[in-house]
Amino acid sequence: MEWIGLPAGALQANAYVIYEKGRALLIDPGGEGNKIRRFIRQKKLQPEAILLTHAHFDHIGAVEPLREEYSIPVYLHHAEKKWLLNPALNGSASFEGIEPIVVNPADQLFTGEGRLSIGSFSLDVYETPGHSPGSVSFYFKEGGFVVVGDTLFEGSIGRTDLKGGQETQLLKSIHQKLLTLPYDTYVLPGHDSVTTIGREKENNPFLKKHK
Repeated sequence: MEWIGLPAGALQANAYVIYEKGRALLIDPGGEGNKIRRFIRQKKLQPEAILLTHAHFDHIGAVEPLREEYSIPVYLHHAEKKWLLNPALNGSASFEGIEPIVVNPADQLFTGEGRLSIGSFSLDVYETPGHSPGSVSFYFKEGGFVVVGDTLFEGSIGRTDLKGGQETQLLKSIHQKLLTLPYDTYVLPGHDSVTTIGREKENNPFLKKHK
């Protein structure tokens, strides 16, 4: 199993393509659909689904064209099912220079945690709210990595001053769901650089402060 992060959109959020054996999952395609398409064509991949860690505008901007082109379902946590349709909720209405983003409803809604199988892919869905009420993380045990959206970053944590954000809840999510993963698990965040669980457990000042 392989992965690549493609910074895309106005805020350069990381869109991830997880792929193996000619199949792919698209995670958080926030914009620049052509950049994602080029990689898919280059690797001759067949996308099977779009997974969303949460529904902020910088993570959903290219969802509709990619869903339409590849005829694939979109997965999102039920707590944010209205956010795709509402620019005031997904944040695009209040960001200067951004056209309001409206995305059709998700095809599948997460209502809890558990093992998810899509085609040849198997992963664990963890509820990790705090940055937003419906934030989830996708743990690919066989690949040794977890896609965390805007929950955890290298040396930092997700912001909690947006709608539905809550710092205590975010820290609980990180400590109880993410830091329990193996030390060498790669952390694929929604922005900036890849890190590891061990590195953040040992060095992240926000986590050391709130043990």
